[in-house]
Amino acid sequence: MYQPASRVLTVLELLQSRPGISGTEIARRLEVDRRTVRRYITTLQDLGVPVRGVRGRHGGYRLQPGFRLPPLMLTDDEALAVSLGLLLSRQLGISIDPDSTDSASAKLARVLPIPLGEQSRAIQEVVRLALPAASETRVDGALIGALSKATGQHRRVQLRYRAWQGEESRREIDPYGLVYLMQRWYLVGYCHLRDDLRMFRLDRIAHCRTLETTFAPPHGFDCLEFATRSIASMPGHWPVSVRLDLPLEAARERIPATHGTLAADGRSTIYRCTVDDLDSMARYLVGLGCRFTVLEPDDLRSRLRYLARQIERFAAGPAEAESPGRLD
Repeated sequence: MYQPASRVLTVLELLQSRPGISGTEIARRLEVDRRTVRRYITTLQDLGVPVRGVRGRHGGYRLQPGFRLPPLMLTDDEALAVSLGLLLSRQLGISIDPDSTDSASAKLARVLPIPLGEQSRAIQEVVRLALPAASETRVDGALIGALSKATGQHRRVQLRYRAWQGEESRREIDPYGLVYLMQRWYLVGYCHLRDDLRMFRLDRIAHCRTLETTFAPPHGFDCLEFATRSIASMPGHWPVSVRLDLPLEAARERIPATHGTLAADGRSTIYRCTVDDLDSMARYLVGLGCRFTVLEPDDLRSRLRYLARQIERFAAGPAEAESPGRLD
């Protein structure tokens, strides 16, 4: 159970994180009645915290704008989440001055109680994350901040964007969200130049300006799902269709959603994608570790037969095997 002082501090935390929160919601969170909530609000006001109450259907409690909050108050789990977030930010392909993350870590350690501060410093020193490097597509942290703010405010942005062929164009976009997927950052939104939903790599945005025009985002739209499906359906030279001797759920565990589409076919699964390199596709299918049947293209079957002959020769031993080389 909360002690009275802890409950008052919890009310302050709720007001910080949920401006306009109702007395009913606070009472539910703290498992008290609304009269007790009003007493806690009065206590905060007596301590000089400017809490305002708004009556009516859309009313609630909020802090006065511009009020400087007291020093950081974090639970053990919250401190751990922030510490790991600082560590992770160094590996997400964001151009942030390393001194900034170091100083943020130092500030966090200073404002936390001694045990949590020591934990935060230890995390920065001893935890290592083996994530794929994204250094080839670094993204300016200021751009992520600007696009996030515009998305949150539902304001249109104007971009100068460079396509993969190198051609530049000006776009006006209703930004729906940002996605980090397959070691790259993407903006998902409605493109007014193409009159359709589009996905834009942030490392190809040369300039971004937030406009005054606002928009209403589509209800329930999932940016990550859209980005995953878009990458999986990107055009390639060879359309591939394979029947896997796996149930759908087992196939989903082995094949990432970005690698193509999966559909149940009785007790099997149909795997479809498009690729530019059939040799790589042959090796990928063999690596799935299940029986499969190539439906198309015929050239993939020939690449698999060639791969099988190569594997057989390699397995025969150095006296009989040919020198390893690239499949051709």
